[in-house]
Amino acid sequence: MKTTNSTLNMVTIKLWTIAAIVLGMGFLFMNFRDWMPYDGADKVAYEISGRWELPSELREVSGISWIGENKIAAVQDEDGIIFIYDLDKKKVVKEIEFGGAGDYEGLAIEGEDAYVLESDGTITIIEKYQDSDKKTTSYKTKFSEKNNMESLELDLENHQLLIIPKDRDIDSDDRKGVYAFSLEDYKLVDNPVMQLDMDDEVLKHFREKKVYKNFRPSDIAIHPQTKEMYMLEGAKPKLLILDENGTTKKGYRLDKNIFPQPEGITFGKDGSLYISSEGKKDGIGTITKLKLQL
Repeated sequence: MKTTNSTLNMVTIKLWTIAAIVLGMGFLFMNFRDWMPYDGADKVAYEISGRWELPSELREVSGISWIGENKIAAVQDEDGIIFIYDLDKKKVVKEIEFGGAGDYEGLAIEGEDAYVLESDGTITIIEKYQDSDKKTTSYKTKFSEKNNMESLELDLENHQLLIIPKDRDIDSDDRKGVYAFSLEDYKLVDNPVMQLDMDDEVLKHFREKKVYKNFRPSDIAIHPQTKEMYMLEGAKPKLLILDENGTTKKGYRLDKNIFPQPEGITFGKDGSLYISSEGKKDGIGTITKLKLQL
């Protein structure tokens, strides 16, 4: 077959076009990692050793607290009720009313007394919370709905409660302080006991447009053995671990299929970790027992 110059030219053009496409794809592939969204956050490895589906009244479970005898106390967003959930019986065994409608977020219990935090920063102490003659006292703090308070932990060694804003701190978007509420004079200490820097290196993979959203604590808990502080985020499920001096150690993303909106964290006396999660939309609230592979 006779080949004309025009035919050869057409073949040459096609070959050059194919070569350009291949080279371009190769260049794109080599540089893909430079422009693709990269998430280098540690993926938390854990072993789930227990999981409980909660009744409908705890679909919006928020704060939880281990109270012993394989029972966990819980509050939910709307009602002034402490629910006692039995992990063995897999059901709520007691409901304790302490207040009216509100936005209850944090819970801590020790012995006969319970402590509840509302989103506006109000702290309620319920003495002999399981008795009919319980005494309830509420204390306002300098925080408000703007700060969106959700985290509460009892620091037994220092006889105080610890709280941290979910959103903005009082006078900073760059830091969030862990503040102490004294159980001796029932006042909030002005200066934080530790601070979480929103630009901390551990948070570099959690960057948001608004810096105060880099980490939004939904609850905190102190490990009974190591004294490390565990901070939970519910909005975009994460877990942050700080040492007892407040230095950040590790940050993890949590699987949203398992923890759609984790709002509560507590430890058993043996160091077992429990996380509660709200049920999204028509979902079911849960409590999950897990062991981190640190």
